[in-house]
Amino acid sequence: MQGLGCMGMSEFYGDTDEAAARDTLDAALEAGVTLFDTADVYGRGANEEFLRPFVTAHRDEITLATKFSIVRTDDPQYRGIRNDPAYIREAVEGSLRRLGVDVVDLYYMHRRDPEVPLADSVGAMAELVAAGKVRHLGLSEVTGAELREAHAVHPIAALQSEWSLFSRDVERSAVGAAAELGVGVVPYSPLGRGFLTGAFADAGKELAEGDFRRYQPRMVGDAAVANAALLEPVKKIAAAHGATAAQIALAWVQQRAQVHGVTVVPVPGTRKRSRLEENMAATRITLTEAELALLEPIAGQVVGHRYLDMSSTATARE
Repeated sequence: MQGLGCMGMSEFYGDTDEAAARDTLDAALEAGVTLFDTADVYGRGANEEFLRPFVTAHRDEITLATKFSIVRTDDPQYRGIRNDPAYIREAVEGSLRRLGVDVVDLYYMHRRDPEVPLADSVGAMAELVAAGKVRHLGLSEVTGAELREAHAVHPIAALQSEWSLFSRDVERSAVGAAAELGVGVVPYSPLGRGFLTGAFADAGKELAEGDFRRYQPRMVGDAAVANAALLEPVKKIAAAHGATAAQIALAWVQQRAQVHGVTVVPVPGTRKRSRLEENMAATRITLTEAELALLEPIAGQVVGHRYLDMSSTATARE
């Protein structure tokens, strides 16, 4: 099972083609994708507005997820985090308006501000459920302890955190807590923002100005060279299956469900129908124990952090 991450349809990954992106949305629905994932921060609301016609046309066929808490200004370098109840009530109204809906199916707290009591934030989110503006609650980039604390205030339906062959921080405590509580896990960037596909080897040299991957420590310079070498077993397994590296990376994430006893629904992002179809084909691949063993050491050998600033990730609080 897969969802579709819609972030790149608006920004972060270079120029976008609106017609191709809308075709990809249609292709996803045709292929059986029902979970469509956005956030108010993507394009500073533009991604939610972009999705509105699609959502309006297919509201009863899809599960719509959006997020709040990352605050941007006219300063392109600024990123703030707000979890206070007043902001949460304001943020949901903005998302509902931009998406053109009365209720969001899954509403995530995108990042945690440790200065705001978690009970206050989740309590405010629970009020949105009671008011009929939100159906289910989610958290992103929280620790296992934070997930348990939040779940005690109101049931949490989903945990969204980065999880891939290159990024397994979430396994430290959060996945175990999710399994214990019956919370589904929604891995974002399951393809390592494209690095795991082999589409590029050094973001700093190969990707356009404005592509935020040019500022990801593990994707540039010496780190990129070292990390590209880690893809050899992925390529070897892909060849054995007559598949692509992307499909093997996704198959690995999907099989975490059996390994950890949790529901896993990755949300790979793409703007192209061809990539969507490629990603969906990964649901038909089952990796053997021997293949999983070959892939097991990769994350521990990755050079560089996921972000230039890791302070707002769960890793910083563990």
